[in-house]
Amino acid sequence: MQFVLKSALISLVLVGVVLADGIKPDALAKDGAVTRDRHLTEIRDIMRGGRGGYIDFGFYYTPSREQLPLESLYGEHDGFAFNHHFAAFGAGEVAKNRHMGALLWFDRSGWDGEDFFLFPQYNDFGLQRSVVTWGLTFTDARMNWTLAAGMQHQNLEHRGKLYPDESDSLAYSWAHLRFSKLSAQANFYRTDWRLFRVSLDLESRAIYGGRKSGLLTYLPNVSLSMYNTDDENDIDSMRINWEQNLYDQRLYAEVAIDLNDTWFHSASLKFYPDPSRMIGFEATCLNRVRHKQLSDDFVEEESDLLWGGAIDLLFARFAYNAAYDYENFFGAKGTFLVEFKFNLATIDGWLFNRGAARSAPMQTDVVKQFDKKAGSNEITPIGSAKGAPKTIEAKGIRYEKVGSEGGN
Repeated sequence: MQFVLKSALISLVLVGVVLADGIKPDALAKDGAVTRDRHLTEIRDIMRGGRGGYIDFGFYYTPSREQLPLESLYGEHDGFAFNHHFAAFGAGEVAKNRHMGALLWFDRSGWDGEDFFLFPQYNDFGLQRSVVTWGLTFTDARMNWTLAAGMQHQNLEHRGKLYPDESDSLAYSWAHLRFSKLSAQANFYRTDWRLFRVSLDLESRAIYGGRKSGLLTYLPNVSLSMYNTDDENDIDSMRINWEQNLYDQRLYAEVAIDLNDTWFHSASLKFYPDPSRMIGFEATCLNRVRHKQLSDDFVEEESDLLWGGAIDLLFARFAYNAAYDYENFFGAKGTFLVEFKFNLATIDGWLFNRGAARSAPMQTDVVKQFDKKAGSNEITPIGSAKGAPKTIEAKGIRYEKVGSEGGN
Protein backbone atom coordinates (compact mmCIF):
# COMPACT_ATOMS: atom_id res chain seq x y z
CA MET A 1 0.00 0.00 0.00
CA GLN A 2 2.83 2.41 0.83
CA PHE A 3 4.42 1.66 -2.55
CA VAL A 4 1.13 2.45 -4.31
CA LEU A 5 0.71 5.74 -2.44
CA LYS A 6 4.30 6.79 -3.15
CA SER A 7 3.93 5.88 -6.82
CA ALA A 8 0.70 7.87 -7.08
CA LEU A 9 2.31 10.90 -5.44
CA ILE A 10 5.32 10.76 -7.77
CA SER A 11 3.02 10.38 -10.78
CA LEU A 12 1.01 13.44 -9.77
CA VAL A 13 4.18 15.51 -9.44
CA LEU A 14 5.48 14.34 -12.83
CA VAL A 15 2.15 15.02 -14.52
CA GLY A 16 2.09 18.47 -12.94
CA VAL A 17 5.55 19.23 -14.31
CA VAL A 18 4.76 17.95 -17.80
CA LEU A 19 1.49 19.87 -18.11
CA ALA A 20 2.77 23.11 -16.55
CA ASP A 21 2.59 26.31 -18.56
CA GLY A 22 5.60 28.57 -18.70
CA ILE A 23 5.72 31.92 -16.92
CA LYS A 24 5.56 35.00 -19.14
CA PRO A 25 7.94 37.95 -18.63
CA ASP A 26 4.92 40.26 -18.67
CA ALA A 27 3.52 38.58 -15.54
CA LEU A 28 6.83 39.11 -13.74
CA ALA A 29 6.98 42.74 -14.83
CA LYS A 30 3.50 43.45 -13.41
CA ASP A 31 4.05 41.63 -10.13
CA GLY A 32 5.11 44.78 -8.27
CA ALA A 33 1.66 46.34 -8.66
CA VAL A 34 -0.02 43.02 -7.81
CA THR A 35 2.00 42.69 -4.60
CA ARG A 36 1.33 46.25 -3.48
CA ASP A 37 -2.39 45.75 -3.97
CA ARG A 38 -2.33 42.45 -2.06
CA HIS A 39 -0.49 44.07 0.85
CA LEU A 40 -3.18 46.73 1.20
CA THR A 41 -5.96 44.14 0.90
CA GLU A 42 -4.47 42.10 3.75
CA ILE A 43 -3.94 45.25 5.83
CA ARG A 44 -7.61 46.13 5.33
CA ASP A 45 -8.60 42.72 6.74
CA ILE A 46 -6.36 43.12 9.80
CA MET A 47 -7.55 46.69 10.41
CA ARG A 48 -11.11 45.37 10.75
CA GLY A 49 -10.29 45.19 14.47
CA GLY A 50 -7.38 47.63 14.50
CA ARG A 51 -5.83 46.20 17.65
CA GLY A 52 -4.16 43.01 18.84
CA GLY A 53 -1.52 41.43 16.62
CA TYR A 54 -0.81 39.48 13.45
CA ILE A 55 2.08 37.40 12.10
CA ASP A 56 2.55 35.82 8.67
CA PHE A 57 5.52 34.26 6.89
CA GLY A 58 6.08 31.69 4.18
CA PHE A 59 7.47 30.78 0.77
CA TYR A 60 6.54 28.76 -2.32
CA TYR A 61 8.45 25.52 -2.87
CA THR A 62 9.07 24.37 -6.45
CA PRO A 63 11.50 21.41 -6.42
CA SER A 64 12.03 21.05 -10.18
CA ARG A 65 13.75 23.38 -12.65
CA GLU A 66 11.22 22.32 -15.29
CA GLN A 67 8.18 22.98 -13.10
CA LEU A 68 7.76 26.69 -13.93
CA PRO A 69 9.97 27.55 -16.92
CA LEU A 70 10.23 31.06 -18.31
CA GLU A 71 8.88 31.57 -21.84
CA SER A 72 10.49 34.36 -23.85
CA LEU A 73 11.29 35.38 -27.41
CA TYR A 74 14.52 33.40 -27.03
CA GLY A 75 12.76 30.16 -26.14
CA GLU A 76 12.00 28.34 -22.91
CA HIS A 77 14.35 28.66 -19.94
CA ASP A 78 14.43 26.28 -16.99
CA GLY A 79 14.58 27.87 -13.57
CA PHE A 80 12.69 28.69 -10.41
CA ALA A 81 9.89 31.12 -9.65
CA PHE A 82 9.98 32.27 -6.04
CA ASN A 83 8.07 34.29 -3.48
CA HIS A 84 9.17 34.86 0.12
CA HIS A 85 6.81 36.86 2.30
CA PHE A 86 6.59 38.18 5.84
CA ALA A 87 4.05 40.36 7.66
CA ALA A 88 3.67 41.58 11.22
CA PHE A 89 1.35 43.91 13.10
CA GLY A 90 1.11 44.79 16.76
CA ALA A 91 -0.84 47.37 18.75
CA GLY A 92 -0.94 48.31 22.41
CA GLU A 93 -3.34 50.28 24.56
CA VAL A 94 -1.99 53.80 25.20
CA ALA A 95 -5.15 55.02 26.92
CA LYS A 96 -8.46 53.47 27.83
CA ASN A 97 -9.95 51.93 24.65
CA ARG A 98 -7.29 53.64 22.51
CA HIS A 99 -4.63 51.61 20.74
CA MET A 100 -1.55 52.59 18.75
CA GLY A 101 0.40 50.14 16.62
CA ALA A 102 2.81 49.54 13.77
CA LEU A 103 2.78 47.18 10.80
CA LEU A 104 5.28 45.79 8.30
CA TRP A 105 4.64 43.74 5.15
CA PHE A 106 7.52 42.37 3.04
CA ASP A 107 7.64 40.34 -0.19
CA ARG A 108 10.62 39.23 -2.26
CA SER A 109 9.66 37.59 -5.53
CA GLY A 110 10.69 36.92 -9.11
CA TRP A 111 12.33 34.27 -11.28
CA ASP A 112 15.91 32.99 -11.26
CA GLY A 113 17.99 30.32 -12.95
CA GLU A 114 18.99 28.70 -9.65
CA ASP A 115 17.12 27.55 -6.58
CA PHE A 116 18.05 29.86 -3.71
CA PHE A 117 16.77 31.48 -0.54
CA LEU A 118 19.07 34.46 -0.03
CA PHE A 119 21.47 34.89 -2.95
CA PRO A 120 20.10 34.48 -6.51
CA GLN A 121 22.10 33.82 -9.65
CA TYR A 122 21.17 37.13 -11.35
CA ASN A 123 21.33 35.78 -14.91
CA ASP A 124 20.24 37.48 -18.15
CA PHE A 125 16.68 36.16 -17.90
CA GLY A 126 16.05 36.63 -14.19
CA LEU A 127 14.15 39.29 -12.30
CA GLN A 128 14.22 39.90 -8.55
CA ARG A 129 12.10 42.50 -6.79
CA SER A 130 11.09 43.33 -3.22
CA VAL A 131 8.10 45.28 -1.93
CA VAL A 132 7.93 46.70 1.59
CA THR A 133 4.82 48.22 3.14
CA TRP A 134 5.01 49.86 6.55
CA GLY A 135 2.79 52.15 8.58
CA LEU A 136 1.43 53.34 11.92
CA THR A 137 -2.08 52.75 13.22
CA PHE A 138 -4.47 54.28 15.73
CA THR A 139 -7.75 52.73 16.89
CA ASP A 140 -10.47 54.06 19.16
CA ALA A 141 -12.26 50.88 20.26
CA ARG A 142 -15.10 52.71 22.00
CA MET A 143 -15.98 54.81 18.93
CA ASN A 144 -15.07 51.87 16.67
CA TRP A 145 -12.82 53.62 14.15
CA THR A 146 -9.26 53.08 12.88
CA LEU A 147 -6.77 55.26 11.04
CA ALA A 148 -3.60 53.86 9.44
CA ALA A 149 -1.06 55.40 7.07
CA GLY A 150 2.42 54.72 5.78
CA MET A 151 4.64 54.09 2.77
CA GLN A 152 5.27 51.38 0.19
CA HIS A 153 8.74 50.86 -1.28
CA GLN A 154 9.22 48.84 -4.46
CA ASN A 155 12.89 47.97 -5.03
CA LEU A 156 14.31 46.27 -8.11
CA GLU A 157 17.31 44.07 -7.28
CA HIS A 158 18.00 42.79 -10.79
CA ARG A 159 16.33 43.07 -14.20
CA GLY A 160 17.25 40.80 -17.09
CA LYS A 161 17.13 41.77 -20.75
CA LEU A 162 13.57 40.50 -21.24
CA TYR A 163 11.79 43.08 -19.12
CA PRO A 164 10.73 46.70 -19.65
CA ASP A 165 12.59 49.55 -17.98
CA GLU A 166 11.75 50.07 -14.34
CA SER A 167 13.11 52.41 -11.70
CA ASP A 168 15.36 50.78 -9.13
CA SER A 169 13.36 52.33 -6.30
CA LEU A 170 9.76 53.54 -6.22
CA ALA A 171 8.01 55.06 -3.20
CA TYR A 172 4.24 55.12 -2.72
CA SER A 173 2.13 56.52 0.11
CA TRP A 174 -1.05 54.92 1.43
CA ALA A 175 -3.81 55.58 3.94
CA HIS A 176 -6.63 53.55 5.46
CA LEU A 177 -9.67 54.84 7.35
CA ARG A 178 -12.33 52.64 8.94
CA PHE A 179 -15.47 53.63 10.80
CA SER A 180 -17.47 50.68 12.09
CA LYS A 181 -18.10 48.41 9.08
CA LEU A 182 -17.17 50.96 6.39
CA SER A 183 -13.55 51.46 5.30
CA ALA A 184 -11.67 53.31 2.57
CA GLN A 185 -8.12 52.94 1.22
CA ALA A 186 -6.02 55.11 -1.06
CA ASN A 187 -2.61 54.62 -2.64
CA PHE A 188 -0.53 57.39 -4.27
CA TYR A 189 2.64 57.70 -6.32
CA ARG A 190 3.80 61.24 -5.65
CA THR A 191 0.64 63.27 -6.36
CA ASP A 192 -1.01 60.71 -8.67
CA TRP A 193 -3.42 58.19 -7.21
CA ARG A 194 -2.97 54.50 -8.05
CA LEU A 195 -5.69 52.80 -6.02
CA PHE A 196 -8.90 53.73 -4.27
CA ARG A 197 -10.91 51.05 -2.48
CA VAL A 198 -14.18 51.26 -0.55
CA SER A 199 -15.22 48.24 1.55
CA LEU A 200 -18.40 47.45 3.43
CA ASP A 201 -17.98 44.51 5.85
CA LEU A 202 -21.55 43.85 6.90
CA GLU A 203 -21.10 40.31 8.21
CA SER A 204 -21.44 40.09 11.99
CA ARG A 205 -18.35 38.43 13.51
CA ALA A 206 -18.01 37.28 17.10
CA ILE A 207 -14.32 38.19 17.39
CA TYR A 208 -15.24 41.85 16.83
CA GLY A 209 -18.10 41.81 19.32
CA GLY A 210 -20.74 40.61 16.87
CA ARG A 211 -22.96 37.56 16.88
CA LYS A 212 -22.05 33.90 16.50
CA SER A 213 -25.24 33.02 14.62
CA GLY A 214 -28.37 34.57 13.20
CA LEU A 215 -29.36 36.56 10.15
CA LEU A 216 -26.71 39.25 10.70
CA THR A 217 -23.95 36.69 10.09
CA TYR A 218 -25.31 36.18 6.55
CA LEU A 219 -24.87 39.79 5.46
CA PRO A 220 -22.28 40.16 2.66
CA ASN A 221 -18.84 41.76 2.59
CA VAL A 222 -18.48 43.95 -0.51
CA SER A 223 -15.64 46.07 -1.88
CA LEU A 224 -15.14 48.29 -4.92
CA SER A 225 -11.57 48.82 -6.14
CA MET A 226 -10.55 51.45 -8.71
CA TYR A 227 -7.12 51.39 -10.34
CA ASN A 228 -5.05 53.97 -12.22
CA THR A 229 -1.90 52.56 -13.82
CA ASP A 230 -0.45 55.74 -15.34
CA ASP A 231 0.09 59.38 -14.42
CA GLU A 232 -3.27 60.51 -15.74
CA ASN A 233 -6.02 60.85 -13.14
CA ASP A 234 -8.52 58.59 -14.85
CA ILE A 235 -9.86 55.16 -13.93
CA ASP A 236 -8.24 52.35 -15.91
CA SER A 237 -10.17 49.48 -14.31
CA MET A 238 -12.69 48.72 -11.58
CA ARG A 239 -13.43 45.51 -9.71
CA ILE A 240 -16.20 44.47 -7.32
CA ASN A 241 -15.53 41.69 -4.79
CA TRP A 242 -18.42 39.99 -3.00
CA GLU A 243 -17.97 37.56 -0.09
CA GLN A 244 -21.06 35.72 1.14
CA ASN A 245 -21.51 33.42 4.12
CA LEU A 246 -23.59 30.44 2.99
CA TYR A 247 -23.64 28.26 6.10
CA ASP A 248 -22.63 28.83 9.73
CA GLN A 249 -19.62 30.99 8.76
CA ARG A 250 -17.94 27.82 7.51
CA LEU A 251 -19.03 27.80 3.86
CA TYR A 252 -18.42 30.94 1.79
CA ALA A 253 -18.85 32.01 -1.81
CA GLU A 254 -16.63 34.71 -3.31
CA VAL A 255 -17.19 36.43 -6.64
CA ALA A 256 -15.06 39.07 -8.39
CA ILE A 257 -16.49 41.13 -11.25
CA ASP A 258 -14.52 43.44 -13.54
CA LEU A 259 -16.51 46.43 -14.75
CA ASN A 260 -15.42 46.11 -18.38
CA ASP A 261 -16.25 43.99 -21.42
CA THR A 262 -15.29 40.70 -19.73
CA TRP A 263 -17.31 41.25 -16.51
CA PHE A 264 -16.76 37.87 -14.83
CA HIS A 265 -13.31 37.64 -13.27
CA SER A 266 -13.37 34.77 -10.76
CA ALA A 267 -15.50 32.78 -8.35
CA SER A 268 -14.65 30.45 -5.49
CA LEU A 269 -16.38 28.20 -3.01
CA LYS A 270 -14.53 27.89 0.30
CA PHE A 271 -15.20 25.54 3.20
CA TYR A 272 -13.66 25.95 6.65
CA PRO A 273 -14.23 23.07 9.12
CA ASP A 274 -14.09 25.71 11.86
CA PRO A 275 -14.99 29.43 11.59
CA SER A 276 -11.50 30.34 12.86
CA ARG A 277 -10.21 29.45 9.34
CA MET A 278 -7.24 27.47 10.61
CA ILE A 279 -7.95 24.92 7.85
CA GLY A 280 -9.69 25.55 4.54
CA PHE A 281 -10.68 23.86 1.28
CA GLU A 282 -11.53 25.77 -1.87
CA ALA A 283 -12.66 25.25 -5.45
CA THR A 284 -12.12 28.15 -7.86
CA CYS A 285 -12.90 29.29 -11.38
CA LEU A 286 -10.94 32.09 -13.06
CA ASN A 287 -11.62 33.85 -16.35
CA ARG A 288 -8.20 34.08 -18.01
CA VAL A 289 -8.02 36.98 -20.44
CA ARG A 290 -4.97 37.03 -22.70
CA HIS A 291 -3.97 39.57 -25.33
CA LYS A 292 -2.20 38.39 -28.47
CA GLN A 293 -0.39 40.99 -30.58
CA LEU A 294 -1.19 40.15 -34.21
CA SER A 295 0.15 43.38 -35.68
CA ASP A 296 1.14 46.89 -34.66
CA ASP A 297 -2.48 48.02 -34.79
CA PHE A 298 -4.42 44.89 -33.90
CA VAL A 299 -4.53 42.94 -30.63
CA GLU A 300 -6.62 39.80 -30.32
CA GLU A 301 -8.24 39.04 -26.97
CA GLU A 302 -8.67 35.44 -25.89
CA SER A 303 -10.32 34.11 -22.75
CA ASP A 304 -10.97 30.74 -21.17
CA LEU A 305 -12.03 29.40 -17.78
CA LEU A 306 -9.39 27.99 -15.46
CA TRP A 307 -10.72 25.54 -12.86
CA GLY A 308 -8.70 24.64 -9.79
CA GLY A 309 -8.62 24.21 -6.05
CA ALA A 310 -6.51 24.26 -2.92
CA ILE A 311 -6.15 22.77 0.55
CA ASP A 312 -5.04 25.32 3.12
CA LEU A 313 -3.55 23.94 6.33
CA LEU A 314 -1.97 25.77 9.24
CA PHE A 315 1.62 25.25 8.04
CA ALA A 316 1.20 24.50 4.32
CA ARG A 317 -1.00 25.19 1.31
CA PHE A 318 -1.41 22.76 -1.59
CA ALA A 319 -2.92 24.15 -4.78
CA TYR A 320 -3.56 23.30 -8.40
CA ASN A 321 -4.74 26.02 -10.80
CA ALA A 322 -6.24 27.96 -7.88
CA ALA A 323 -7.30 31.51 -8.70
CA TYR A 324 -5.31 33.04 -5.83
CA ASP A 325 -2.04 31.41 -6.90
CA TYR A 326 -2.60 32.23 -10.56
CA GLU A 327 -3.02 35.92 -9.74
CA ASN A 328 -0.32 36.19 -7.08
CA PHE A 329 2.31 33.77 -8.40
CA PHE A 330 2.96 34.98 -11.97
CA GLY A 331 0.08 33.14 -13.62
CA ALA A 332 1.29 29.69 -12.56
CA LYS A 333 -0.91 27.08 -14.24
CA GLY A 334 -0.93 23.36 -14.84
CA THR A 335 1.29 22.38 -11.92
CA PHE A 336 0.93 21.49 -8.26
CA LEU A 337 2.12 24.25 -5.96
CA VAL A 338 3.20 23.93 -2.35
CA GLU A 339 3.50 26.94 -0.08
CA PHE A 340 5.00 26.47 3.36
CA LYS A 341 3.54 29.20 5.53
CA PHE A 342 2.12 30.21 8.88
CA ASN A 343 -0.20 33.04 9.81
CA LEU A 344 -2.09 33.83 12.98
CA ALA A 345 -4.03 36.83 14.25
CA THR A 346 -5.07 37.77 17.77
CA ILE A 347 -7.45 40.29 19.25
CA ASP A 348 -8.56 40.57 22.88
CA GLY A 349 -6.83 37.25 23.57
CA TRP A 350 -8.63 35.33 20.79
CA LEU A 351 -6.62 33.42 18.16
CA PHE A 352 -7.77 33.05 14.55
CA ASN A 353 -6.63 33.30 10.94
CA ARG A 354 -7.02 36.46 8.89
CA GLY A 355 -10.62 37.04 7.81
CA ALA A 356 -12.14 34.63 10.33
CA ALA A 357 -15.42 35.20 12.16
CA ARG A 358 -14.75 33.30 15.39
CA SER A 359 -11.80 32.20 17.51
CA ALA A 360 -9.99 28.88 17.50
CA PRO A 361 -12.06 25.93 18.88
CA MET A 362 -9.63 25.07 21.71
CA GLN A 363 -10.03 28.56 23.14
CA THR A 364 -13.80 28.31 22.90
CA ASP A 365 -13.77 25.06 24.91
CA VAL A 366 -11.58 26.61 27.61
CA VAL A 367 -13.91 29.59 27.93
CA LYS A 368 -16.98 27.32 28.20
CA GLN A 369 -15.34 25.28 30.99
CA PHE A 370 -14.32 28.45 32.80
CA ASP A 371 -17.85 29.83 32.58
CA LYS A 372 -19.27 26.63 34.07
CA LYS A 373 -16.84 26.73 36.99
CA ALA A 374 -17.38 30.45 37.55
CA GLY A 375 -21.14 29.91 37.80
CA SER A 376 -20.75 27.44 40.68
CA ASN A 377 -19.32 27.97 44.18
CA GLU A 378 -18.97 24.24 44.78
CA ILE A 379 -15.68 22.82 46.02
CA THR A 380 -15.17 19.11 45.30
CA PRO A 381 -12.52 17.17 47.25
CA ILE A 382 -10.02 15.18 45.24
CA GLY A 383 -9.57 12.28 47.62
CA SER A 384 -13.08 10.97 48.28
CA ALA A 385 -13.57 8.19 50.82
CA LYS A 386 -16.30 5.59 50.78
CA GLY A 387 -19.90 6.47 51.35
CA ALA A 388 -22.29 8.86 49.67
CA PRO A 389 -21.14 12.48 49.76
CA LYS A 390 -23.00 14.94 51.92
CA THR A 391 -23.27 18.63 51.14
CA ILE A 392 -23.12 21.42 53.69
CA GLU A 393 -23.94 24.97 52.62
CA ALA A 394 -22.80 28.00 54.57
CA LYS A 395 -22.93 31.63 53.39
CA GLY A 396 -23.26 30.60 49.77
CA ILE A 397 -20.22 28.28 49.83
CA ARG A 398 -20.73 24.56 49.44
CA TYR A 399 -18.46 21.99 51.09
CA GLU A 400 -18.70 18.27 50.51
CA LYS A 401 -18.31 15.92 53.45
CA VAL A 402 -17.59 12.29 52.70
CA GLY A 403 -18.25 9.37 55.09
CA SER A 404 -19.18 9.45 58.79
CA GLU A 405 -15.71 10.37 60.04
CA GLY A 406 -15.61 13.70 58.21
CA GLY A 407 -13.66 14.95 55.26
CA ASN A 408 -10.35 16.69 54.85
